[in-house]
Amino acid sequence: MHIGFLTPEYPHPSLTPSGGLGTSIKNLAVGLSASGIKVTVFVVFQDQDEIFEDHSVKIISIKLKKHQFFGWFKERKRIQHIIQKEIKKESINLIEAPDWTGISAFMKFTVPIVIRLNGSDGYFCKLDKRKQKFKNFILEKAALKNADEIVSVSTFTGTMTKKIFGLKNNIQTIHNSIDVDRFLPNNSEINKGQILYFGTIIRKKGVLELARAFNLVIEKNNNANLLLVGKDAVDVFTKTSTIELFYDLLTPEARASVTYLNEVPYNAIKDFINKANVIVLPSFAEAFPMTWLETLAMEKALVSSNIGWANELMVNESTGFTIDPKDHETFALMIIELLENPELCKAFGKAGRLRVIEKFSAQKITNQNIKFYNSIINR
Repeated sequence: MHIGFLTPEYPHPSLTPSGGLGTSIKNLAVGLSASGIKVTVFVVFQDQDEIFEDHSVKIISIKLKKHQFFGWFKERKRIQHIIQKEIKKESINLIEAPDWTGISAFMKFTVPIVIRLNGSDGYFCKLDKRKQKFKNFILEKAALKNADEIVSVSTFTGTMTKKIFGLKNNIQTIHNSIDVDRFLPNNSEINKGQILYFGTIIRKKGVLELARAFNLVIEKNNNANLLLVGKDAVDVFTKTSTIELFYDLLTPEARASVTYLNEVPYNAIKDFINKANVIVLPSFAEAFPMTWLETLAMEKALVSSNIGWANELMVNESTGFTIDPKDHETFALMIIELLENPELCKAFGKAGRLRVIEKFSAQKITNQNIKFYNSIINR
């Protein structure tokens, strides 16, 4: 079996910066390769053309080419041609693409194409309660209608996507996975009182609600401090910096206890997770977030949102607390409870790692994907 992945991002120093989507694809690609399956990843819209190998996975970086008219269509057809040549040359059996902005729209291959729902623009717009750009809706719907099979990283995402785009498909759920041998607790000394948020600094991930909750935390626990690690984003509604909006919401006392670090190397994130007292991820819009999997795998107590996908990943009052991010008072109280109760933090951490090992470990999820791919290829 030879599986090809089409993606706009993939975590590697030679490629443009990557987020959770790229991480989830890499986890799967490396897992498949370790199971003896050939894998080629086509990373599009890059700064340069390059071919290299990473963890026995063949990476083909495809430089973005500008076109004078209908660039979105012409570039897709150019990418299709490059991939089809590789399909024929290397006997690739199947191409998988994400749903985001309909990257595979209008592409035709001589092998089946699978779309994995990691969260389309339409899906995130629905969760954000904002209108989607018409072009993005058309591209995403065209890509989904063109797919031979659709699989989702959470049942919640699959169900919502079917409604948004009027799909009739049966959509199987195969959750994202994590290498539990790589994301390990190291029992390093924690920074007592430190609350960690890591990920993009953006409204949809609940950071503005976190500011309001942290104001209440600092009123009751003046030893608490908040560390934000992640890239700032332009806010969709105000068109200004989200981190600036975040600081504007803080009381003077809370502001004095906040530290913000812009992007850090991916490998450095594990150190921040290990040293934090409590992790907070109050997101409104996810599919099946890698940040949550990383947190639980490393035995850290997590206070998260309670929306949709959260109930497929978290177990409230067992792996952490799941709370409506807009309920600032309860969110703050649960953070304070964990800061003041080291034994509860440990209990949540151990339960979280055990759940990840049992449900979302790389080998378990890789085997589910291999079975899924075989069912399509042998059809």
